[in-house]
Amino acid sequence: MVLDTQVWIDWLVFDDPSTLGLRTAAKGAEIVIDAACEAELARVLAYPFRKRTLDEAARTACLERCRAIARFVEDTLAPERRAELPACRDRDDQKFLELALAARADLLVTRDRALLELARHRKLPFRILAPAAV
Repeated sequence: MVLDTQVWIDWLVFDDPSTLGLRTAAKGAEIVIDAACEAELARVLAYPFRKRTLDEAARTACLERCRAIARFVEDTLAPERRAELPACRDRDDQKFLELALAARADLLVTRDRALLELARHRKLPFRILAPAAV
C-alpha cells in the first residue's frame, strides 16, 4: 500500500477520523515509501498548517513514526516500466504511481483529485482509493 503525502499528514499530524479505516487496514497490510515520497513528506511537514505549525521535534517525530509504519523501498522503476503508467495531470504526484508500480503495491491511498481521476479512467495494476474508502 502506498500513501500520498496528504494522507500521511492526515494520519500523523491531525489524526484525522477519515484515516481510521486506513489505520485499521494497515495492521494487516504493508505500507511502503521511497526517498522521493519521504522527501516530500518532510518538506510538507515544515509548512504552516491552518490548525497548527510543527516545530522541528514534532516534524522529526512524525517522520520517525512514518518510518516505523512503512517499509522503505529503494527499488527504482525502469524507464520501460514508467511507460506502463498514465501521466498524472499533476507531475508532482507521478512519484506515487511509480512507487506503487515499483513496489507491486495493490493500493494507492490518496485524497488528490488528479490521482483519483486516474482510477476511473485507466486500468492499473493497483487500485486508487480515497482514505474513507479503505
